[in-house]
Amino acid sequence: MELSVTLQEDIDSFSLTPDQIEKLGGSRVVVTGATGLIGSMVVRCLAAQNCGIRLIALVRNRLKAEAMFADLGDKVLIEDADICQYFDGSPLMADYIIHCASPTNGRYISDHPAQTYLLAITTMRAILEYARRNRVKGVVYLSSIEVCGQIFDSDPVDETRIGAIDRQSPRSSYALGKLAAEYMAFCYAREYGVPATVARLTQTFGAGIAPDDNRVFAQFARSAIEGRDIRLHTEGRSAKPYCYTVDCVSALIYILLKGQPGEVYNVATPGSYVTVRRLGEMFCEIFNPQGKVVVVPVENAAYAPDTTVNLAPDKLLALGWRPRVALPDMLRRLVRYLREVSNSKK
Repeated sequence: MELSVTLQEDIDSFSLTPDQIEKLGGSRVVVTGATGLIGSMVVRCLAAQNCGIRLIALVRNRLKAEAMFADLGDKVLIEDADICQYFDGSPLMADYIIHCASPTNGRYISDHPAQTYLLAITTMRAILEYARRNRVKGVVYLSSIEVCGQIFDSDPVDETRIGAIDRQSPRSSYALGKLAAEYMAFCYAREYGVPATVARLTQTFGAGIAPDDNRVFAQFARSAIEGRDIRLHTEGRSAKPYCYTVDCVSALIYILLKGQPGEVYNVATPGSYVTVRRLGEMFCEIFNPQGKVVVVPVENAAYAPDTTVNLAPDKLLALGWRPRVALPDMLRRLVRYLREVSNSKK
């Protein structure tokens, strides 16, 4: 797989600190969901460190993974297996586990609430049991801002604040499953001493997204590139902060190696909190000044309910993490990447 200039720049910009190299160098690191956006960036960023990290990419589609990581050669071992079965019978002794696997498609989540909810619980339990039996050095679970539920003010939201979650909505299966997995990490840390931590991620994007990614930021970027107005299917009142992919990978490593077992850490870039509508306006202002944001309501759309979650990363910042990419530059790098991908197909 030939990488775009922007994606390669992002990978080259990532570096482990000396103390992180000391801990991770020569270790076995299992990354679940390794073909997803964040999982793939974790694999690539760690593989680029050349400090002897032995990476195991746990995936559902071997052919996709082999094509994606063909340039990494023997730096990554690809395993296609069910997560529960893999950790129940794997002969590999993992030192660290970065658990990225999760459905992210809103329509799939709404149509398969039982599978979505159970997947979060069963895979987390399998990983924590493996960690308990094998004295794994660290586990970090990728949770989501959606577990914060509905919050309707813009006050900073720390890790203890949880709003209402509609338990009669199939879309809530994602948030409730993530929340259950978070609590499971706490329980295993408290009762068994498993070094499990949680990264509660805000919306994360950047170079490396699939060209057909249908999330809001990707739709906005494509509209900006094509010089079209940005169309919202809601009023765009929901608000959240954002984080760039490489900054997210850095946060995961800080949480994995320095986080306290059982603790949750918010991952968000300070100063990036905006409404969906304002995000669309920023795309217009930077890339298509003649464009505008228009609202075109869609009935029965599988969107999460409106909420304003100003996720506060103070605990993560206290570990020493510092993001490098501010929101306007996140947009610039995303659009640049998508243009490169488009041009490469011509």
